[in-house]
Amino acid sequence: MTLVRLSPEVEAALAGGGPVVALETTLVSHGFPGEEGLRVGLDCEERVREAGAVAATVGVLDGAVRVGLARDELERFAGDVSIRKAGPRDLAACAASGEPGATTVGGTLAACRAAGIRFMGTGGLGGVHRGWTEHLDVSADLGALASTPAVVVASGAKSILDVSATSELLETLGVPVLGFRTDTLPLFYAAEGGPPVSSRVESAGEAARVAALHWELGGGGVLVGRPPDESLDVEGLIAQGVAEAERRGIRGQEATPFLLAYLHRESGGRTVEANKRLIVANAALAAELAVAHAAG
Repeated sequence: MTLVRLSPEVEAALAGGGPVVALETTLVSHGFPGEEGLRVGLDCEERVREAGAVAATVGVLDGAVRVGLARDELERFAGDVSIRKAGPRDLAACAASGEPGATTVGGTLAACRAAGIRFMGTGGLGGVHRGWTEHLDVSADLGALASTPAVVVASGAKSILDVSATSELLETLGVPVLGFRTDTLPLFYAAEGGPPVSSRVESAGEAARVAALHWELGGGGVLVGRPPDESLDVEGLIAQGVAEAERRGIRGQEATPFLLAYLHRESGGRTVEANKRLIVANAALAAELAVAHAAG
């Protein structure tokens, strides 16, 4: 069996040089309560198609890394927090064991590298966690992005992280950070207050052009930061959630879902709705970039 299996639609689009956008499955299984993640995943796919691109949602199923999931396959991830979160290091192990794996940003980028997909949409990039000077915790998303010639459209790094340290590490790794009509990196729930981006772009075409030239120079990943349409001030809740996670000894891959669930609960659901909107909007912008790139 082929390890990386493309759906017929994705395979045909890539063979013809058409626009393809990768989407993750961690948000479907771990990102939202119940089956909300499935609805968000389907909305992302719809917005990608509306923009003229092919949606390639990625997940590990039945011993293979699947690139382009059918509806019934995506439903297998819906709200199942027992499914393993699959980063770049986990894809092979999941495939070998037959265990399903919901791909993170980093895991999805590993599939992009294998399949030749150049664009991805997500909510927020993983990065350097708060308190890293005491407990070193850096998401594999950053290494995967640096080594993959692909654009990730996100509302910056997740606000539960140390965004300044994440920005510094992106610079060290040589990852261009493009602000989409903004001069600062969005803070996931908040549009303003982040560190400066390396360059500002005003359109999907401009961002696609910068990425193409970066790849021509042998570069890897590019981050496009799209600010959320509405900002929420949840910094106080984040600090409380981080303290609670530390008190409980929650670290590593379990930290992000715990903190997101904490925010969703303590904000009365406001962060859930904001998260849904920005994820879908980022997928749509990723599709616009993919279309612009395919058009040359």
